[in-house]
Amino acid sequence: MTAFGKLIRTTAFRLTLVYLFLFGLFAASLLGYFAWNTRRLITDQITTTVDAEIGEVDDVYTRRGLRGLVLTIENRALRPGANLYLVTTPAGQAVAGNVGALAPGVMSKIGWTETFYRRLDDQDRGEHRALVRVTELSSGFRLLIGRDLEERRRLFNVVRSAAQWSVLIVVVLGLGGGIFVARRVLRRIDAMTGTTQRIMAGDLSGRLPVGRSGDELDRLAENLNAMLERIEALMSGLKEVSDNIAHDLKTPLTRLRNRAEEALALSGSEADYRAALERTIEESDGLIRTFNALLMIARAESGHARGEMDAFDAAGIARDIHELYEPLAEDNGLTLQVTSEPAPVRGNRELISQALANLVENAIKYGQPQLALAPPGAAPATAPPPRAEIMIEARRDGDQVLLSVTDRGRGIPEADRKHAVERFVRLEASRTLPGSGLGLSLASAVATLHGGELRLSDAQPGLRATLAIPAHTGEGLAPANTTPEPTPA
Repeated sequence: MTAFGKLIRTTAFRLTLVYLFLFGLFAASLLGYFAWNTRRLITDQITTTVDAEIGEVDDVYTRRGLRGLVLTIENRALRPGANLYLVTTPAGQAVAGNVGALAPGVMSKIGWTETFYRRLDDQDRGEHRALVRVTELSSGFRLLIGRDLEERRRLFNVVRSAAQWSVLIVVVLGLGGGIFVARRVLRRIDAMTGTTQRIMAGDLSGRLPVGRSGDELDRLAENLNAMLERIEALMSGLKEVSDNIAHDLKTPLTRLRNRAEEALALSGSEADYRAALERTIEESDGLIRTFNALLMIARAESGHARGEMDAFDAAGIARDIHELYEPLAEDNGLTLQVTSEPAPVRGNRELISQALANLVENAIKYGQPQLALAPPGAAPATAPPPRAEIMIEARRDGDQVLLSVTDRGRGIPEADRKHAVERFVRLEASRTLPGSGLGLSLASAVATLHGGELRLSDAQPGLRATLAIPAHTGEGLAPANTTPEPTPA
């Protein structure tokens, strides 16, 4: 397709033609109305003037008779630019006036007539148009007074010429403007098309060009760029998740296989086989929990859980989590506390419960206080370390509900907090503690699903992890009674 063919097929060019047609029709209608109104005004002026003059001449005829009428007509006919005058006998013979010829039958019609005429003093013998009025006098004589329409014709010609030039200018400017706009739009569309082709070819880093005008194409490009950034992030996350799954699940699967192979090779007693099977089941349960966590994260990020949302008080979830994990915290030498106040939210209670449970599990796992080293030469401390405390808090803060878990452990450095919410990320270099690095990822995905965010901040010492979720302002809160299933953090 040629460049001109692409140009005339653009929506902008077609819209320009439509607007050009409508504007031309409007301009023609306006000029036509102006010409018609001007013609009407000139005609009204002529009829008013002629009627007034007929009244004057008829008064002269009444007072001075036919002779006075003839003298008056002759005098008026000699004036420069005079009107048309003609007095005829009842038989139609001219008595006085400046009209040399008329269209046949004009004098036989009483009233107004638009006719051709020729003056007595015309040298070119040409015919002109005039608007005349014929009246019958009391003696049977007939009087014609009229006015030439040349002025009306000239004015109409001026309007017609102006209309023609106006339409021509409108067409030229409209087509020129249409081509300019269409080419400008076409260049931007071609640039967008080229970018989309590169993206379809696999280059997800491509972005649509955004101008400085802020028009609808710029807004469309900005929204598409935001969508492309989201798609690129999701694709990168998918690749990273795939790599992490292959890396992090390879070890437990290999360990599972080796234990089964070892049990077969050793051919031990029934107790040995039972122990091997128990270890295999335990390892399998860990893998199943990992896959369940991945499925829950995918469910949260896909938005499918939005159809399972209802209104409830998140403070009840905080109390349930405290009741569920308090024995585990006690076993690890920690004190688990909870403070709550009414915190109405609308969301998926299962996911919110699971996210808060993951935060508590992380706090229990990493919330042991760090002991300070004794100064050189000083005796080692003999007193047991203070019992660490983990605080669960549920409260409303303005238009948000905050579900936070605070521990007194080592915390997370500020530089690592953004990285900590990624899948399979474990900041513990030794990896001696159980877990797969999915707890914070799930909590972040759940917060995003509900239009909120996961905030990690310094508790001085320790870490404060907060789920910030929009508060629910409606009525009819349902009781929160969902108990989460532990997920590997």
